[in-house]
Amino acid sequence: MLRSGVTLVQAFDIVAAGAEKPSMASLVREIRNDVSTGESFATALRRHPAQFDSLYCNLVDAGERAGASEAMLDRIATHREKTEGLKSKVRKAMVYPIAVICVALAVSGILLVKVVPQFEQIFAGFGAELPAATRLVIAVSEFAQAWWLPVLAAAAALLAGTLAARRSRHATEAMDRIVLRLPIIGGIARKSAVARCARTMATTISAGVPLIEALNSVAASAGNSVFAREMRRVRDEVAGGRQISAAMRNNGVFPVIVVQMIAVGEESGTLDDMLDRSAAHYEAQVDNAVEGLTSLLEPMIMSVLGVLIGGLVIAMYLPIFQLGAVAGGI
Repeated sequence: MLRSGVTLVQAFDIVAAGAEKPSMASLVREIRNDVSTGESFATALRRHPAQFDSLYCNLVDAGERAGASEAMLDRIATHREKTEGLKSKVRKAMVYPIAVICVALAVSGILLVKVVPQFEQIFAGFGAELPAATRLVIAVSEFAQAWWLPVLAAAAALLAGTLAARRSRHATEAMDRIVLRLPIIGGIARKSAVARCARTMATTISAGVPLIEALNSVAASAGNSVFAREMRRVRDEVAGGRQISAAMRNNGVFPVIVVQMIAVGEESGTLDDMLDRSAAHYEAQVDNAVEGLTSLLEPMIMSVLGVLIGGLVIAMYLPIFQLGAVAGGI
C-alpha cells in the first residue's frame, strides 16, 4: 500500500478493516492512533513488545531513518515468511511422530481397560488354557485397570514439569543441548538454528542496523538457547574489536563452511550476501531432511500401529479361533 501511494495512517485503517480477529484490529488501531499523534512507526510498535520483537522494531526504525519504509517492510515480510516456514517444518518433523504415538497409546489404553475385560469374562467359561499371547494381554490389561490413574497422573506431572523447566534458563539450555545431540532430529534442529541465525543477520546487516544491535537480534531469534548463548558471546567479542568470523571460529556450534563464508564476506564487503547464501543453503538442507524424515517415519509409524493394535486384536481372538478349530475337528 505504501508503494501505491497510500499514506501510513490510511494503510493502518485498511489493515484494521481487513483483520479477521478483533484483537488484531484493535492492535492496529492503537498503532494508528500513536502514529497519527506524531510518534514514529518504530516507537509505536515498541509499545507492544509481545507482538513486535526488537528485531521487527529495529528494522522498521532503520527503514524510517533511510526513507525506505516500504522496502524495509517488504524485507521484514520476506524474513518472517522464511523463518516461520522453517519453524513450521521443524515443528512438523518433531510433533507428528509424537502425536501419532500418543494417539496409539490412548487407543491401546482404551482397548486394555474397556474391551479386554469383556473378552476376559468370556474366556473364563472356556475351561481351557489360553494362548500365551492372550494371557500376556490380559495381564497387561489387569495392570492397566489397577494403575491407569497413577500412570496418567505421572505422565501429566512429567509434562507439567517439562513445561515448568522450560522457564528456567539452565534447564532450557540443557534440554536444547540434548535435542542437538539426538540422531536425525538433532541435525535438523542444528541446521534450522544456523539458517535462522544467518537469515536474521543478513536481514539486519543489509538493513543498516548497527552490528551490535544486529547480533542482539540474532541471539533473540535463534530459537535455541545454545545458539543464543553463543551469539551473545560473539556479540561481546565483536564489541571488543574482533571480527565476526574470528569470534565464531572454534566454538563447535557454527559449521566451518558458514564461518568461512562470513570471513569471505567480511573481506570482500559482501557480508549480507554471504549470510543470505548460507541461510538459503541450510534452509534447503532442512527442507530435504524434513521430507526424508517424514517419508521414512510414515511407513514406520503405520507398521508400529498395525503391530500394536493388530496384536491386541489377534491375541483376543486366538482362543475363539482355537475353539472353532477344535469344534470343527470334532
